Amino acid sequence: MTDVLSRRDLDFLLYEWLDVVSLTTRKRFADHSKDTFDAMLDLSADIAHKHFAPHNKKADANEPTMRPDGTVEMIPEVKQALDIFAAAGLTAGQFDDSVGGMQLPATVARAAMAWFQAANAGTAAYPFLTAANANLIATYGTTQQIDDFVRPMVAGRWFGTMCLSEPQAGSSLADITTRAVRQDDGSYRLTGTKMWISGGDHELSENIVHLVLARTPDGAAGVKGISLFIVPKFLPAPDGRRGERNDVVLVGLNHKMGNRGTTNTLLSFGDGTHSPRGQAGAIGFLVGEEHRGLSYMFQMMNEARIGVGFVATALGYAGYLQSLEYAKVRTQGRAIGAKDPSAAPVPIIDHADVRRMLLAQKSYVEGALALGLYCARLVDEQDSALDEPAAADAGLLLDVLTPIAKSWPSQWCLEANSLAIQIHGGYGYTRDYDVEQFYRDNRLNPIHEGTHAIQGLDLLGRKVAMRDGAAMTLLGSKIAETIGRARRVGSDAAQYADELEHVWNRMVAVTDTLLSEPDKAAALANSSIYLEAFGHTVVAWIWLEQLTAVDDKVGAFYDGKRAAVHYFYNYELAKVGPQIELLGRVDRSLVDLNPGVF
Repeated sequence: MTDVLSRRDLDFLLYEWLDVVSLTTRKRFADHSKDTFDAMLDLSADIAHKHFAPHNKKADANEPTMRPDGTVEMIPEVKQALDIFAAAGLTAGQFDDSVGGMQLPATVARAAMAWFQAANAGTAAYPFLTAANANLIATYGTTQQIDDFVRPMVAGRWFGTMCLSEPQAGSSLADITTRAVRQDDGSYRLTGTKMWISGGDHELSENIVHLVLARTPDGAAGVKGISLFIVPKFLPAPDGRRGERNDVVLVGLNHKMGNRGTTNTLLSFGDGTHSPRGQAGAIGFLVGEEHRGLSYMFQMMNEARIGVGFVATALGYAGYLQSLEYAKVRTQGRAIGAKDPSAAPVPIIDHADVRRMLLAQKSYVEGALALGLYCARLVDEQDSALDEPAAADAGLLLDVLTPIAKSWPSQWCLEANSLAIQIHGGYGYTRDYDVEQFYRDNRLNPIHEGTHAIQGLDLLGRKVAMRDGAAMTLLGSKIAETIGRARRVGSDAAQYADELEHVWNRMVAVTDTLLSEPDKAAALANSSIYLEAFGHTVVAWIWLEQLTAVDDKVGAFYDGKRAAVHYFYNYELAKVGPQIELLGRVDRSLVDLNPGVF
């Protein structure tokens, strides 16, 4: 079996570039060492290859179905794999030891989780969502809520979801109608429906903890009137086990083109099917204060957005490694200029265009993995920085990079999957090879957790402008530091530094143009183009960062990094210039276009 990720690349990123071992000098991570980090990565790779990867294709071909009694049927290998995952304590990862966690750095926990996402994105989605759910409750919940819900999730006994969208609202959360009414005992009764809920129902765990956005009767219109509630499938019993069935009912399963091993559900809350404690409505427990639900939910949403970027990266990486292996063993054609038709055909990796496609994939997936781990390192800085200004800077930088960390891998690692299919030729789009499934699985990620359009509006409409451009200024200072180091490394690095400096200065200038444009509709009309140009510039910076870590080290691995940097700067960064020119014109054609032309 071909590896689903490169351990050598992870070691380079974690130890030679990000220096995660230095985190062990901080109080939060003092119980860890490189040995514990390696053990976590080794264990994750082993379980992923032995118990997640083997049923990836089977789960895709045998997606979950809804039984007549309203329960979900799926292949047994999914639960078997998740039971092994939980028994190994892997859900506990970066959680505090006070709730049963390992208190690992987020950087290491994300790297470990990437093995599972690459091996089987559908099965890995359940613990991925559970960790994000538990993190939110651990941050904003009461002590009782942490005891009731976080501990069983960290232990791997209960799973969690996020319930935002509704059939009529989609991504427009201002239009949700799910209702929550306070009861005399302080709990709430919820009624309404939620759509597109990944992991929303199954028989894989003892309980499912839903985080649900809803409105109280006095909630204002729009997002400011939204509150957040914990609504478990089974109510917690006093002894810590699951108790009475709550009124959360599976209405139907959505059938997606990919990621089929994850149940995707339409849920009804409070339709009277179960009526816990003899009253109508699903019982929910308020998180924090009323009407602040969306602000709380953004923690899970942002964590999930970075997580989606990791899923996209992992799928792109798995496809790249399979196409690389295929290109080495598949023989076809002869060298250009070869005259002897009886000569043996050459491996297709000898053809320049195949090398182009492999190098493009390498630049996308290794660049995306580095970006994701850099963002995870910022989380560790937030959690453990030695002074408050350093923690604040890490949070500010994470804010501005989150739309990129979600959307760039979702776009370009999907392109990597497309190139992996192309390298396989006609075999690539058959089900005999994995690469066609990787593409289908990955095609969901440009939509998951906010489309490209939503991320572009967030980046240009809010992130680069917040606090009078403080995040943009901070990012610029980080890029300038890298440029300075690169100029000291050598001639090639210095050339790339000059190119990056030129493009970044143009990005800053066009950002100022767009932010000062009085016609906001026109300024934001091409925000998706802005997102793409900004993302390419950021990943060019991340590649230059990697090059400075390579420095003068020798060996094929380091030569591969140098080749990827060369490709990205010559083939990819060059695309940004025309995009910046378009943005600078503040083109109104999309705003003014008459829909009748279609």
